[in-house]
Amino acid sequence: MLDNPKINIKIKLSALWTSLVFCFLYGDYFELYTPGKVDSLLTGNNVLDSPMTLLLASAILAIPSLMVALSVLLNPKLSKMLNIVFGILFTLMMLLIGIGSMTPWYSFYVFLAFLESLITMVIVWMAWRWPKVSNGEN
Repeated sequence: MLDNPKINIKIKLSALWTSLVFCFLYGDYFELYTPGKVDSLLTGNNVLDSPMTLLLASAILAIPSLMVALSVLLNPKLSKMLNIVFGILFTLMMLLIGIGSMTPWYSFYVFLAFLESLITMVIVWMAWRWPKVSNGEN
């Protein structure tokens, strides 16, 4: 029989945020292969066409990256709250992106958006059910 040690909730949440970041990266990378994408990057005719939209996109995408570390480093109450709040926000955001991307060339993006939604729903569920300490500490 193989040993299956209990994994701390903080490590589980950090691993889920890491998976989410990889899905984001692969989705954005694969998007480069869609027709017209490279041309739109060269001409600047795309959604991220100003310094402010680039800053906003960077700030939004920095959250999951930071949650990889914050899930482990923060105290349990703050970590739980941030995992729930950002998990819900990213679930809604990815569902909207998935629904709005339903075209043949973006089927990969729809798949990843719904996978990302599933990951963030699991984050929310796990954070919501954060184990309590049996002796009253927290």
